[in-house]
Amino acid sequence: MTQIDLKRIYQPYAKSDGMRVLVDRLWPRGMSKEKARLDFWAKEIAPSDELRKWYGHQPNRWLEFQKRYCAELNAQPDVVNDLVERIKGQHVTFLYSSKEEELNNAAALRDYIQQRLK
Repeated sequence: MTQIDLKRIYQPYAKSDGMRVLVDRLWPRGMSKEKARLDFWAKEIAPSDELRKWYGHQPNRWLEFQKRYCAELNAQPDVVNDLVERIKGQHVTFLYSSKEEELNNAAALRDYIQQRLK
């Protein structure tokens, strides 16, 4: 069974993170590749720049953001299938750079992928 956790990339690496996957389109400011300790950077699966800027981490836009992001994910099945195959059966941590720890693209992606894995 695949377990997906979320973690801000600026938090320290832990062995318990399992496979570390950055799910942001942009590289996090001030983060070196060595310090990030990524297994994979899934930048193609991140929300479009247009959607990310529209959302702007405004809580009142969260539900609409999720809906639009799911539509973007549905429009790129090869990218989604690639990620699903890479993480299937593993403990994975989706890494993100947002200061918003609950209403962010990693949380929306986790929910979307968990539905796919059922």
